[in-house]
Amino acid sequence: MSRVTGNQPEGTPTWIELAVPDLDRAMDFYGALFGWTYETGTTGAADAAQPAAQRRYAVGLVDGRRAAGLMEWPDAAGGAWTMYLATDDCDGTAKRVADAGGRVLWGPTDLRDLGRAAIAEDTVGARFGLWQGRARLGCEVVNEPNSLVRNDLIAPDAAPARAFYAAVFGYTLDTNPDMPDADFTFLRRPDGHEIGGIVGDPAAGAAGWGTLFEVADTDAAVARAVAAGGTASEPEDNKYARQARITDPFGTEFEIGARPTA
Repeated sequence: MSRVTGNQPEGTPTWIELAVPDLDRAMDFYGALFGWTYETGTTGAADAAQPAAQRRYAVGLVDGRRAAGLMEWPDAAGGAWTMYLATDDCDGTAKRVADAGGRVLWGPTDLRDLGRAAIAEDTVGARFGLWQGRARLGCEVVNEPNSLVRNDLIAPDAAPARAFYAAVFGYTLDTNPDMPDADFTFLRRPDGHEIGGIVGDPAAGAAGWGTLFEVADTDAAVARAVAAGGTASEPEDNKYARQARITDPFGTEFEIGARPTA
């Protein structure tokens, strides 16, 4: 699926959002990298110190369809893209998060008529969001250049994370025969659809969900990222894509990848 016209099934990555200290600088960088245009406004998302905070917000568009969100947050730096998982019942899913040993850090709360949201932390300390779409579905374009293609959780100890996500979302857990020496587990919805994976890496620091954007040409995208003020690793080929790690001007790391041409 690349064009999304309805709410995604429960447990599917459905939205990504990044807090940035300088929204205009972020819009310039991600616009240069991905060619995003933007719709802008303010959001009522609050923090404890400013309960009625109105923050500047931009939604990156691919061919006029929503691909990702950028929120201005003065103290944000070196963070990570927040991945939101779809839910038909934000409150019920938040309860399952707590029952499975995770923590609900914010919400559930209504964001005007757009949807109902929460931010949670799993049993290995990785944060993620919950999104019950109403007027706003989430990502309207995925799995094509300049949009979200994949999220994987990287954790020093993968076992607690596997148990947690299976309990909360009913995922089935499958190993990857293409990676027999890796501690890697596919996460699949009850209908069998793969939504991502969990990577166990004892050398990893804090656990976190990674974000991979598809691009048409990895090398060209790396050059654009560097020219726009970011940094990048050398592109590398694997079985699935030609990938590189990008760091934006604020220290946020994420991956880009182009599908094999043959």
